[in-house]
Amino acid sequence: MTFTLEGPALEGKLVRLEPLRQQHAGDLAVAAEEDRNPYRFTWVPTASEVPAYIDAQLARAAAGHLAPYAQVERASGRAVGVTAYWDPRLSPAGDRLHAIEVGFTWLAASAQGTGLNTEAKYLLFRHAFDNWTVARLDLKTDARNSRSRAAIEAAGAHFEGVLRNWSRSWAPGEDGLLRDSAIFSVTATEWPACRAHLEQRLARGGADPYRPRPQSSTGSSSNLE
Repeated sequence: MTFTLEGPALEGKLVRLEPLRQQHAGDLAVAAEEDRNPYRFTWVPTASEVPAYIDAQLARAAAGHLAPYAQVERASGRAVGVTAYWDPRLSPAGDRLHAIEVGFTWLAASAQGTGLNTEAKYLLFRHAFDNWTVARLDLKTDARNSRSRAAIEAAGAHFEGVLRNWSRSWAPGEDGLLRDSAIFSVTATEWPACRAHLEQRLARGGADPYRPRPQSSTGSSSNLE
């Protein structure tokens, strides 16, 4: 049987990850306009662009490239951002998922630093490793985005390096240009230590995206820029 990339709803204490639908458009339009200053390196639609943004993500999902989510804040019931699984890499027979990336993530300014992002990453990582049994999970960001790099590393991912001219740039004035991308990963053998680290962060509130993760049992660690 061929593997089909379909992300189920994932439930946490702070956030509920719901498969993205047009019904989330109103909340996301409000979320995207709270404060756009943190979005310099990230693709975040304006309020008027949200319906088309959702359509574009759903088209990628229909093609099998993406499983997009709305991040719904449980306390308020509002969609306050998005995230996704994407770029699935399958076995030669196409029946098993070998690796996946977590990306297309943004949050309303009011939801940043609340622990919601930490829990969302935990839910996505856990499902990928425990249910899909992937060998590897990737994350990447603009190499200049120090805040995003710190948050990814704080989630327990290992920095692997910078790929030059790798991805489309979303920075103002750089339309049509490529950016350098900082690449991070978690492998299946690293997942138990990463899981324990995320659970510890969540137990203490999960709200410090700049706290470096502890050294893993493999003896390797990455440094914040």
